Amino acid sequence: MTDIHNASTPAAAPREHEVQPPSRWNAALQEMLSGNIIISVLAVLLALVVGALLIAVTDPATQKAAGYFFSRPGDTLAAGWDAASGAYWSLFQGSIYNFGRPYFSDGIKPLFDTLTFATPLIAAGLGVGLAFRVGLFNIGGRGQMLIAAACAGWVGWSFHLPYGLHLILAVIAGVVGGAIWGGIVGLLKARTGAHEVIVTIMLNYVAFYLIAYMLRTPGLLQAPGTVNPKSPAILPTAVFPQFLGPQYSVHLGFLVVIAATVLVWWILTRSNLGFKFKAVGLNPNAARVAGINVKNMYVYAMLISGGLVGLAGVAQVLGTITTGFSSGIDAGIGFDAITVALLGRSKPWGIFVAGILFGALKAGGFAMQAAQGIPIDIVLVVQSLIVLFIAAPPLVRVIFRLPSPGSGHGRPAPIVVKEVAAE
Repeated sequence: MTDIHNASTPAAAPREHEVQPPSRWNAALQEMLSGNIIISVLAVLLALVVGALLIAVTDPATQKAAGYFFSRPGDTLAAGWDAASGAYWSLFQGSIYNFGRPYFSDGIKPLFDTLTFATPLIAAGLGVGLAFRVGLFNIGGRGQMLIAAACAGWVGWSFHLPYGLHLILAVIAGVVGGAIWGGIVGLLKARTGAHEVIVTIMLNYVAFYLIAYMLRTPGLLQAPGTVNPKSPAILPTAVFPQFLGPQYSVHLGFLVVIAATVLVWWILTRSNLGFKFKAVGLNPNAARVAGINVKNMYVYAMLISGGLVGLAGVAQVLGTITTGFSSGIDAGIGFDAITVALLGRSKPWGIFVAGILFGALKAGGFAMQAAQGIPIDIVLVVQSLIVLFIAAPPLVRVIFRLPSPGSGHGRPAPIVVKEVAAE
């Protein structure tokens, strides 16, 4: 019986087939290629390539050489290359470093011009990005900037206070003004369910015509003794100082924006309020079930968002335009901030880098126009293309043959399959 049992029972030794996971470096590479950072970088690269093609096509020398393209195609390609490379070289020298100047202290000035242009873009981008994280679309940057600029400017020219105290009060007044204008949106969203996009667009018009009226009315915001719709000049005690000296345009507002970036990063990643913001942004219904007051989160988010966008208006009126401002002081920054927030993926340090990039495009665009005769509208086209490619990640992945998120072959742990014979 023992022999029969042994003969009918196969060996019970298991056989293991282990599927090894990919190496750590392959997993990291897979994560980078399918992540958001690489998509943002490639979106900028694609926009620059398309911008170069537009520069080449619209260049008169390229168009002339295209007339005999089939007989001498090299002339057309060379002319197009010269136009595009010359334009982007002028863009670099106008935004980073000008090699045509004899001293380093003079050549580095374009970089500080870039930081000056980037200061309000970063501040407004932080406000828009924070609203994005809560699931809100703050398109009211123009109105919030105008109200903040009016509040900061009024304090800046109406009071004679010691240096330092005057500047602090002017900054606080501007931030509070922007926060209140943004808080109106949050309150209407929370109490009535009004859509924040419609409300912010309408408040943009309200703010614009209100400030325009006040700038034309003596005794309100109009400068005394003039009929022009312009405010009085800001007193020197309320102006952001140029902390690197008068030879460089960057001012203290840039350091304030760095502090604001750190503050937003801490709120979103280290605070209980930031956790609630992200929970509401991911799923407001689930957040409500978890005990989070979603309505209050909308109000708080728009208050902070409006205050950050208002800081951009403060940087304009106290740091860039100190001789008085008009109703066009926002300079389109409120809408550019949406692009900055999208490019930065609504993350504080991503927005900071994106703001500097757009500041470089603004600073270098003027140099490109002056040196090469390239219309500055090309810069606007590049910015628009960045938004287009950021909004279409599948298109970027198809062009560069990148893997889709979650399509990697890696597994968190090896899978072991055991084949054990039944007894």
